[in-house]
This record gives sequence, C-alpha cells and structure tokens, in this order.
Amino acid sequence: MTTSDIVLELKGITKRFPGVVANDSISFQLKRGEIHALLGENGAGKSTLMSIVFGLYQPDEGEIYVNGQPVVMDNPNKAIEKGIGMVHQHFKLVEPFTVTENIILGMEPKNGAKIDIKGASKKVKELSEKYGLDVDPSATIDSISVGMQQRVEIIKTLYRGADTLIFDEPTAVLTPQEIGELLEIMRRLVAEGKSIILITHKLKEIMEIADTCTIIRRGKVIESLEVARSNPQELAEKMVGKAVNFKTEKQKATPKDFLLDVKDLVVAGEKGRNAVKQLSFSLRAGEIVGIAGVDGNGQTELIEALTGMRPVQSGDILLEGKSIVNQSPRTISEAGISHIPEDRHKHGLVLDFSVSENAILQTYYQKEMSPNGFINKKAMDELSTRLVKEFDIRTPGIETKVRSMSGGNQQKVIIAREIERNPNVLIAAQPTRGLDVGAIEFVHKQLISQRDQGKGVLLISFELEEILNVADRILVLFDGEVVGETTPETTSDQELGLMMAGKHEGGSMNG
Repeated sequence: MTTSDIVLELKGITKRFPGVVANDSISFQLKRGEIHALLGENGAGKSTLMSIVFGLYQPDEGEIYVNGQPVVMDNPNKAIEKGIGMVHQHFKLVEPFTVTENIILGMEPKNGAKIDIKGASKKVKELSEKYGLDVDPSATIDSISVGMQQRVEIIKTLYRGADTLIFDEPTAVLTPQEIGELLEIMRRLVAEGKSIILITHKLKEIMEIADTCTIIRRGKVIESLEVARSNPQELAEKMVGKAVNFKTEKQKATPKDFLLDVKDLVVAGEKGRNAVKQLSFSLRAGEIVGIAGVDGNGQTELIEALTGMRPVQSGDILLEGKSIVNQSPRTISEAGISHIPEDRHKHGLVLDFSVSENAILQTYYQKEMSPNGFINKKAMDELSTRLVKEFDIRTPGIETKVRSMSGGNQQKVIIAREIERNPNVLIAAQPTRGLDVGAIEFVHKQLISQRDQGKGVLLISFELEEILNVADRILVLFDGEVVGETTPETTSDQELGLMMAGKHEGGSMNG
C-alpha cells in the first residue's frame, strides 16, 4: 500500500474532557475505496474521535492528515473543504423545507440575485440517480420517512463534494428493509471511489459491509483487523473486554394474573386517521409480551395512549381491573406503570439536568424526596449514587449533565429510574436502540429480571432478534391492528417479517 492510498490518517489523537480522557493517543488510517468500521461500546470515544475529524472538537494532542497533508480541522467548513462529510445520528434537517432547500442550505447557488432552486434540484436529482438514492428533490422533510431523511443527509455531503463520508450509527433508526438499502448505497459509494468510516456497534452489519475494523475500548485503540478474517464473537469480546452472551439466558415464563387489558382500543394518529384500530390484547404478571412491527404501524400511538400522552378515541385500558383510559401521565405512573420511552432525548431525559436530577424526575414531588416542598438534595444524591453503582452507569459523577454522556449510559439512567419505582407493568419501547452488545445484554437481563419478579413487561421493538430473544409471547402489529400472535419457539424471523408486512392471518389475540 502506498501513502497515496491513505485518504485520512490520525496520529496520536488525544481529547480530554473534565474527569475523562475520551480519546487516548488514537492512531487510525482510512484507505481510498474502503469501508472502515469504528467499533466500540457506548462511551468508548468513537463519536468524539469523528467529531474531531469533522472539526466539531479540537484535539488536545495529535495530528490529522488528509491525502498525506497535515490539516488543522478548526471547524466543519474546513472538513467539508477537505472533502469530508458527516451523516449524523440525529439528522440536522429543517422539517418544513424541501429536500433541495435543506441540501443547499448555507451554500445557496445564485442565478443573478435569486437562489437557483431549479439548477440545485437538477443537481440533487442527478446525485440521487447516480447513487441509487431515489429521493424526490421537491418533497418536504416532514412528509418523508426517516430512511429517506437519512438519504437527504447523504446527498447533502455529496453535494458539498465529499470523498470521505462518516456515518455515525446510521442504522439505529432504520427498519430492516431500509438497513439493507443503506448498505447497498454504501457499496455504490465505494464503487465510485468514495471512502467510508462507519461508526457502529452492530456486528452483523460490520461482517456484511466493512473491509477493516478498528476497535476502541475506553478511549484506546485495541486493534485494527481485516473483517473477513474475524467473526462476531471475536469482535464483541475485543469491544467489551470479556466474553459476550448473544443469547439471553432465561427460564420459561410462568404467567399469573392479568395485569393489563387493552380492549377495542382506537387511537387517532396524524392528519385525522386512526393509527390504532380496535386493538385488543392482555399482559399477565410474570411474562414479557413483545410487540413486533415495522415503524409507523401504530406503535408510538399505542404507547402514548397507554401512558396518558395521547387521547383514546374509544375502547378501554384496564390496569388490574381498573380503567386508566385518558388519565394523566402522572396518574397512570402512580397507578403502577413505568415507561422506558422510544425517544430518550424527547421523552426520557432533561439533557441539561444532572444524572441526579434525572434520577428523580418521576418522584421529585413525593414526600420522601421533597418533605417540606423543597427537594432534599442529600436524599436525591444518595439515590442517584446507588443507582449509578447498581446499573453500572458510567459517568464522571452524579453532577454530570446527561447531555455529555453516551447514549447507552443515558439509557441506563432512564432504566434505573423506571425500575427503581417498582412498577407492576413496565413498558419498554425500543429499549436498546443505539446500544452496543454489552449494554444490550445488560438491558435484556433487567427486563427478564423484572418478569421473574412477577412484573408484566410490554416490549415494543423493531429489532426482530430482540423480540425473539426476550419475549415470551409475540404480537405482530400491522397498520394499527394485531395481525398475528405467536411465540419465539414456534416462529422464525422470516415468518415474523411476512406478518409485519401484513401477509399473514393470525389466530386468537388474547393469550
């Protein structure tokens, strides 16, 4: 390999934040036309490293070389100028704007004094066709799917002339079909001479698409290796530092009394149409019921109706025989339902609050936490210190703002808070979205432990593997209705996939 094959090189990159060394003397090489995976646990320092490459952070030590030349990446514009583009995990798009308006934002082409939207749309269409992205330049962002929004982010980098693309956890929000399509897009990009850095912890995707994999653990490079010569077990062990069990160990469920009964539930979605239609199911103590389905088939509206965040049009929700339909979120929470929300940033945390403050969001007003109408800081800190230890939340301290923590550790704060309340029913929506194998194993153990303590767990997930691994009983949701009921022992991911596409007739819905 000649030095001209190396499009990006990092030498001895170190980045410190108060109380933590995020990157510890990291060296890394990206070759032309390769897909190089950056693998590590949540909080290992992957996103920090790529934020340095993209000019969002400055390194405390170390050097960056682009095409053999040393470069100071003091802002993202410098990175863009050097042909580096980043597709962020949380998209940076303006929803009411069209695809074209988003893509040209900040570098609008002019035709005289006016913005040349027509010319820009033509270029967007050409890029879309060249890379098989299938994006409509005139569609508004709020009218297209999450997968399409991600493609807009990809075109945005290509429009700005990127030769090196950084993908930060790109499949965290995609359906299985969209993931397949994205991997195909990546193949086309490298076939056209682009180079890709893929930040991920999904081992299946690394095995399928990456040429090389660099593993980072707690801020240090453990190894760079050829993916074709490795396997998922080896990658997982190097990432976590110990053997990882992909199959969650659990005893057979012994369901007891009915805890939650949903009867003929109708919930309105956006634009006046019903998202949940005459839905009925039950959840018993001591079982995990998994709800499988492609995103957008009524899962969000169902969860919001169960937790009091969205009104119910008709039907009933009974918790231990008592109706909780259209009660306030606090009333439902106090009745014994805990909720791990699907969007941890929107509904799970206050990002600028500390770990301590987030730990008491559900209980701050109760007598033991606020005996005289003021929060008892000692009680709050004692609780959060205990939860940090029990749930292995990796944070510099309980006063750390959760915004600065990794996704996996943010999720652990929510899980700790919700389980600590000792609910009868735990609703877990996408509980492992964006988490690494070590954190996923931890979350699954927590859900099974709740079940074994006689709680009812409702698991809503787009990850078929998760549903098959953790649930005792599976309901398949399609277009707001249950179209099938099965168990992990009697089904396969192929059969579930067909049901999720609405191509299956189900039997009884009431377990």
